[in-house]
Amino acid sequence: MSNKKYIVALMLSLFAVTKTVEVKAQASFEEKQTTAGNIRMTINNLGMIGNAFRGSYNVLNYSSCEFPAGSGIEHLFQGGLWIGGYINGSQVAVSTGAIDDASGYTTGKQNFEFTANLGSKMLERSSLIDNPLYQTSAISHQDFVSDFTDKNTTVPGTNIQINNHLFPLGADVHFESYNYNFNFANYFVILNYVITNNSTNTWDSVFVGYWKDGVVRNVNVTTPGGGAFFNKGGNGYLDSLFIAYELDANGDLGFTESYVGLKFLGAIDKDGLAHPLVRNNFFAHYNAWQFQNSADPLYFSPGDDNQKYGKMSAGLNSRTDWETIIRPTLRQANNRSHLMSVGPFRRVAPGESINVSFSLVCAKKVEDGNPNSADNDVQKGVLVQNSLFAQTAYNGEDANFNGILDPGEDRDEDGKITRFVLPSPPNIPRAKVIASENKIELYWSKNSESSVDPISKKKDFEGYRLYKTTVGFDVTGTQDIVKSLKLVAEFDRNDNNLFSNTSFGAIQLTDSVTFGELDSQGDTIYYFYKYTFENIQNGWQHAIAITSFDQGDAINNLQSLESSTTPSLKRVFPGMPANDDFKNGDPFVYPNPYYGVAAWEGLSKNPEDKKIYFANLPSNCQVKIYSSAGDLVDEFTHNESYTGDDIRWMSTYSDPTQTKFSGGEHAWDLLSKDNQIIARGTYLFSVKDTKTGKTYKGKFALIK
Repeated sequence: MSNKKYIVALMLSLFAVTKTVEVKAQASFEEKQTTAGNIRMTINNLGMIGNAFRGSYNVLNYSSCEFPAGSGIEHLFQGGLWIGGYINGSQVAVSTGAIDDASGYTTGKQNFEFTANLGSKMLERSSLIDNPLYQTSAISHQDFVSDFTDKNTTVPGTNIQINNHLFPLGADVHFESYNYNFNFANYFVILNYVITNNSTNTWDSVFVGYWKDGVVRNVNVTTPGGGAFFNKGGNGYLDSLFIAYELDANGDLGFTESYVGLKFLGAIDKDGLAHPLVRNNFFAHYNAWQFQNSADPLYFSPGDDNQKYGKMSAGLNSRTDWETIIRPTLRQANNRSHLMSVGPFRRVAPGESINVSFSLVCAKKVEDGNPNSADNDVQKGVLVQNSLFAQTAYNGEDANFNGILDPGEDRDEDGKITRFVLPSPPNIPRAKVIASENKIELYWSKNSESSVDPISKKKDFEGYRLYKTTVGFDVTGTQDIVKSLKLVAEFDRNDNNLFSNTSFGAIQLTDSVTFGELDSQGDTIYYFYKYTFENIQNGWQHAIAITSFDQGDAINNLQSLESSTTPSLKRVFPGMPANDDFKNGDPFVYPNPYYGVAAWEGLSKNPEDKKIYFANLPSNCQVKIYSSAGDLVDEFTHNESYTGDDIRWMSTYSDPTQTKFSGGEHAWDLLSKDNQIIARGTYLFSVKDTKTGKTYKGKFALIK
């Protein structure tokens, strides 16, 4: 985005944010986005997922459910919790967190029946000790925690009635979501709900469900909105895994080769573990219906509590024509949503609770030469694998999934089953990147080497791996940056006859160095290792990452685990360092001349996705660009912490939150201060060092 459009967009965003904040202050509605793993998903404090491509999607640039992160492939419109049952054995009551609605959640709208108390907040915490949000109570690398209820018929803090919310159950819900940065677990988000009967009534024949409106489309190819965007989805359900899924059957084919699934993990009530695999007369039901359809006798959207409870207590998957008629029908493209429900929980007295857990699971399609709509077992292979690992995360110490703490399973020796436990690689190395002319220097500390595996209870650190993308990965290859990383170097211990025994001698510094940085505990960060990526092309984007890996554990049947590349990922642009007082020569522009397009601009036809570089700049300076006639074309201010966030190329092909420049370079989008495409010709520029007042003048040419 150009400087000018960026400022206008920022002003509009600030206005929109102000309006949003006012609503939140009244109604206690809050959204956050998952960032620890490879899914970027909006989650709110009412236990909902997705943002319906509205609100925070436009104002805060939150994805609804993007996987892989940065790819533009969205997987979700919106989803929410359902609770249904009989009050005192007679009155059917269903409280819904979300249902198919063209505009998604709005305060007080019918079927959006959960609210938060005025002033309540959505807590964020992390189990990563280096994270500023670290808490010992954290379960995953990024937890979101909130509380909400179905008790209110008026939105707290407002006079807004919740439309048609006639029979509240009196349910209070404690909600926690978990996501991980491990490469082997960064494709799912766990949704964990503790539902408490805080009424004076008894609930009978209770079902708990999760409704999800999936949509697998690439928003870089097709803009969200309109029936044609949503009616390309194919659906399915795997009874063996208790997972409802969606794929792009006939939309952005070739750009959306992935699945999104909603998996039931397990439930716990006063009688222990509740799951169809371990408890008789406990069921998982799957339903799907056409968007807001009231006429179809089978695939209709339920309109009242009786219809909703009917969907929750009986599923399409139990019908005799499931395999012959229903399943093939659901595979065909249409605009549908799912409901996954489990139960019955026979009797929930006042004060009693039910703990129900689901997981949102994403996976890449396995290419087998067949179209997406084939939806065969080969294509679903990674979805199956990923969903099994989500189940492993839920099972935790309950390795054989029987709800009983068997001998050898109590790894933390607390006398009870601990769930949401994963084998863990060593901690992610604490690293620093320095970009300079034709090279990238990577420094890192020794924090990984003291890591203790939660399963084996051993310090099993083994070594480090360094990754980098090839030149042009961003504009000529895939937007899945993690997939684009290539292994460059590996270093491991030489005292145990494992792996390559390379030792750390080639990367270990004689003396540790520090750059004046402090960790989350306020202690100085020291770096003990250094690796230099040599002969790197200036001006091009290079993504680098560092991981640590462990020895594995044959006794516990654990393979060697490696930390995630995602948290350490940096997008680096090598170039000239800061040139204060022009001591290192004159500033210049490249490419010069510019021939209407540069190789690093990719395939985008948008004129805002262009860039040239002003290089050898002082750390703080003012740059002005003039026509050959002396008219001011554009100007910008540069400082050495520049991240590229003032041009659109960065939002299209990069991520300014992860970028690292060399300090003496600044990209320009070849647009005038009035956001106009500039003509070919010779242009003049001036660079004023704001520290010394010294000015340099130069020129460059644009040829089309």
